[in-house]
Amino acid sequence: MHAYRTHTCGDLRSSDAGSNVRLSGWVHRKRDHGGLLFVDLRDHYGLTQLVLHPESPGFAVVERLRAESVICVDGEVVLREAGTINPNLPTGEVEVRVTGVEVLSEAAELPMPVFGDQEYPEEIRLANRFLDLRRERLHKNIVLRSKVISSIRRRMVDQGFLEYQTPILTASSPEGARDFLVPSRLHPEKFYALPQAPQQFKQLLMVSGFDRYFQIAPCFRDEDLRADRSLEFYQLDVEMSFVTQEDVFAAIEPVMHGVFEEFADGKPVSSITSTHTFTNDFRQSFEHAGFERLTFAQSMAWYGTDKPDTRNPIKMQVVSDHFRDGGFGLFAKILGADDKNAVWAIPAPTGGSRAFCDRMNSWAQGEGQPGLGYIFWSDDQNAWGGPIAKNLGQEPTEALMASLGLGQGDAAFFTAGNPAAFAKFAGLARTRVGTELKLIDENQFKFCWIVDFPMFEWSEEEKKVDFSHNPFSMPQGGLEALETQDPLTIRAYQYDIVCNGYELCSGAIRNHKAEIMLKAFNIAGYDASVVEDQFGGMLNAFRYGAPPHGGLAPGIDRIVMLLAGETAIREVIAFPLNQQGEDLLMNAPTRAEERQLKDVHIRTVPPIKV
Repeated sequence: MHAYRTHTCGDLRSSDAGSNVRLSGWVHRKRDHGGLLFVDLRDHYGLTQLVLHPESPGFAVVERLRAESVICVDGEVVLREAGTINPNLPTGEVEVRVTGVEVLSEAAELPMPVFGDQEYPEEIRLANRFLDLRRERLHKNIVLRSKVISSIRRRMVDQGFLEYQTPILTASSPEGARDFLVPSRLHPEKFYALPQAPQQFKQLLMVSGFDRYFQIAPCFRDEDLRADRSLEFYQLDVEMSFVTQEDVFAAIEPVMHGVFEEFADGKPVSSITSTHTFTNDFRQSFEHAGFERLTFAQSMAWYGTDKPDTRNPIKMQVVSDHFRDGGFGLFAKILGADDKNAVWAIPAPTGGSRAFCDRMNSWAQGEGQPGLGYIFWSDDQNAWGGPIAKNLGQEPTEALMASLGLGQGDAAFFTAGNPAAFAKFAGLARTRVGTELKLIDENQFKFCWIVDFPMFEWSEEEKKVDFSHNPFSMPQGGLEALETQDPLTIRAYQYDIVCNGYELCSGAIRNHKAEIMLKAFNIAGYDASVVEDQFGGMLNAFRYGAPPHGGLAPGIDRIVMLLAGETAIREVIAFPLNQQGEDLLMNAPTRAEERQLKDVHIRTVPPIKV
């Protein structure tokens, strides 16, 4: 017989009754039933119930053991009595009558229990992550992560992609966040950077003649942490040669759809066979099969964000014309103050009550806003109510609400000013309305593409034009657009995948021509010499024959987070950092010893206290 086990704790079934077995695992829970001792023994695979009589060998030993002690038991598999069968447990029809016990490792008093799913402070959980990971929910999440990655790899290989590895020690690159720097011992005063993404290397692989690349790539960004963001994360890094934007979409949609359908636990997933009407910048309409597609401009106008949760059916609308000629003085004054100003409406189907409108108004004030204008259907008056309706009059109000597709029992909320300033708040208000009125079908995974991102944006902080998304993207219109158009009107072949309000990936058709790259960086304020110095390797590669290429990089952590039903990626990472970027288990970051600093030619200077 094997030294530790003939079966796992998830193996035994009624067909094993009468067998002599050996099991090893953790003491999950003990129950004393009038002289009979029941023990749930747990390992990676499941639970098996043990039963010990007072005369059973090892009874006294097990009776005194704390939970989470590790034991090895011998025993006979017996059928449970009909009234004691546990239908929720795969091994619930049997139990093991113990005939021998060996204590492999005795547990000290636990800083936090493993049994149950109680919430504990993050510092306790992360400092004792080895215990936290034994808990059922978290353990399942990490297993799910492994299976998701395995599925992604299989699907990528089946589509003809090959996995290649790119360097971890590399040069600094402007990816939008701070780099983690690594000092060089061999090259004093010089530093490597940990990759924010393998961007340049995957493009260089395309220039080197490889056609379809992917990698489950570790990435590092020294940025402020959020629930869906970590300093260290993994992404499915993808790049393809001789492709258009449509080719990239056609390659990645089956992977994303397939993985989510495989692990969605029965929840509906956006179809990739249905046909959608896509409106390009509100002008051109055409049909396409696959995930819903929105331009950046549409997404901002309808949802107030470029990461919309399209499970929420509410679409905001511009209603400026209904207020331009007066009626409601405040909005008319705002519209007259600046041509950029507008009035947006947030429809609220079924929200027609003063109490709900007042709650939304109070919520807006809590968000730092002066309030939130509204119109609601008043059953008492059998008419539209609220200050805006009172000032507009019933007939203009009827026309306004009809244009929003609203009627009896409904309401609408309004924001006014420069959309660039209020769009984010309006998007939050839309989400709040949808949530409060229970309009969101949360039992699904709904994908969409966001396309046609602006190539450049105005940086108010630096008072200059800067890249708005990925600096290595191909501008729509190529070099001619860069030379003849207002930079803020240029769109790029850039795209994001969004699912249920989370950005899962960014991507682009790349700029593969040196002259276009130099011109784009010049518009963003980078002199040619700076570009040559920072990106000389890629520029030189482009000068020796580069194929058109493009790709994207879905985030592994966020994919698993959504599939696991979690709202924080720390719940799907085995050993995460806390919100302050600290590893409480390994006590990192730590101070380096003097000899270590000397090796890499560094002297530390404490921050200046202000």
